[in-house]
Amino acid sequence: MHADVVIVGGSVIGSSVAWHLRHDGFTGRILVVERDRTYARASASLAMGGIRQQFCTPVTVRMVQYSVEIWKDFDRRFTVGGHAPKAWFRQRGYLFLADAKTAAPLMRRFEAEQRAGAEVQLLSRDDVRALVPDLMLDDIVFGVFGPADGYASPREVLGGFQRGAAALAVEYLEDEVIGVDVDGGDVRGVRLASGGTIATTTVVNAAGAWSGRVAALAGLRVPVEPMRQVLFRAALPHRWPHRFPMVIDPGGVHWRHDDPIGPGDPDRIIVAFTKWDEPVGDDVRPADERWAAEFLPALVRRLPAFRELTAVAGWGGLYEMTPDHNPVLGEHPSLRGFVFASGFSGHGLMMAPATGKIVSELIRTGTSSTFDISIFAPDRFDRGALIHDAATI
Repeated sequence: MHADVVIVGGSVIGSSVAWHLRHDGFTGRILVVERDRTYARASASLAMGGIRQQFCTPVTVRMVQYSVEIWKDFDRRFTVGGHAPKAWFRQRGYLFLADAKTAAPLMRRFEAEQRAGAEVQLLSRDDVRALVPDLMLDDIVFGVFGPADGYASPREVLGGFQRGAAALAVEYLEDEVIGVDVDGGDVRGVRLASGGTIATTTVVNAAGAWSGRVAALAGLRVPVEPMRQVLFRAALPHRWPHRFPMVIDPGGVHWRHDDPIGPGDPDRIIVAFTKWDEPVGDDVRPADERWAAEFLPALVRRLPAFRELTAVAGWGGLYEMTPDHNPVLGEHPSLRGFVFASGFSGHGLMMAPATGKIVSELIRTGTSSTFDISIFAPDRFDRGALIHDAATI
């Protein structure tokens, strides 16, 4: 079997790459190899769906701004055969709250985000109260709000990219890549768990939380590791009088409204809690005991009416973590034809459209002309050139 491009991983990043390649005029054979077409453990399937441009690195801000333009028109753009996805992109904003402990670093971050070109606003306590009237703000000094930020439905976005790519003659193969054939510093093909091989000169590593393992198959060491993040869906006690933005509490808990809801359905929120001490590994089992022990108390401290919340579902999602919490993008300098599109560290969905554009340009023209991605180079960890961007949650 032969393909001009083999994409390892068919979730939102891999399918965005495939769609952009074809949309941008690539005529060669594109084969996406995905070991589980249900995507039950894919980062995108288990994600919260946040989309924000509140970063301190200019290229990251520009990538999300590019992606937002895709989200705005996603349903129409990815309608296939009369079937339109429902991305549920809602620009309700991201609200970061600062208390006395976090005020100084958040102010520095706000100033850096402004310099980077992000659309951000500094809110007084009264401004925050006007935006979200029911919050307890006695300990809050100020807020930082991104009005163009928001959230979308990860599963719908994933399905939209996949159907869009398939409609453009991108092929999907359910199998697992277990080897990468290399000859003299060039990619020559991949080997499959089924026993087959695919001859190719271009491999895109879009394997998400497992992309470090795929890199190792090619003899490369790139530190991308899976790390669990726990999420819950909770029913509100009544229809809320307003829709929440993404609210990020200084203590780490954050929540957003859950869309869509049908007639008669309870109003819901999705809640996560940033913990950087989660064990490395691909365990996505729920941690139901943490709802009462950690999540609910933190929520009630910020909004007392949340004491009536009822957890209706819990699950573990996977971050594909790098040491500096930034993506790995581009061809590895020691292996021609091996292109990384991974390591997004919880930001993959929001960067998926821009990443597709970047990799499309790299494969078709040999360079990324829309975005300067040099800081995301796969060998930066070996060179000690880590990225310092404080805007990670």
